[in-house]
Amino acid sequence: MTWTSYRNRGEILRTVIATADARRDGLLPWDVEGVAESFGDELTLLGALQLRWHTRLAGRIERELMARPMAFEAAVIDAWRATAAELPGIRAIVDHHRAEPVDEQMAAAMDKATAKERILLAVMAGQASAHDSSAAAVGARIEEKARAGWVLAPVPEPAAHTGLHAHILGRLKAVKAAFAA
Repeated sequence: MTWTSYRNRGEILRTVIATADARRDGLLPWDVEGVAESFGDELTLLGALQLRWHTRLAGRIERELMARPMAFEAAVIDAWRATAAELPGIRAIVDHHRAEPVDEQMAAAMDKATAKERILLAVMAGQASAHDSSAAAVGARIEEKARAGWVLAPVPEPAAHTGLHAHILGRLKAVKAAFAA
């Protein structure tokens, strides 16, 4: 993969995430321009989204634990909720494909990703080690607690060009008109 294609893939992934956040329907935004060429199949795109979720969650947990070093479980729960609020489209896609994988390969991948996420939750909450056979079950209980208090914000209405955006847009139109004259 060349640098240009890697950079383009990153831009396409950001567009996919923005589209998923806007839709929140749990479906992979396969209709975004360049997705098929950059990712090839649903499992690859889902894997990229799952990786983005996991990375963001792990970073958020670290920040919460630095702020509250003795409140392990509460920090992990708050980090999960904050990450879900920040990436609602990815969370919806991951949940949808966890519940309804398109094939056995996706089911196996989602099972593995789910187990790893739950182990992360349990370990970071100080309730298991990564090698404990019960770590995924402990993490599942922590995830349930996080979901129980998680309130998904409503899908925002499309923004009208008002306020600052209208001001900037008006200035850009004026500049364009000045150069056109």
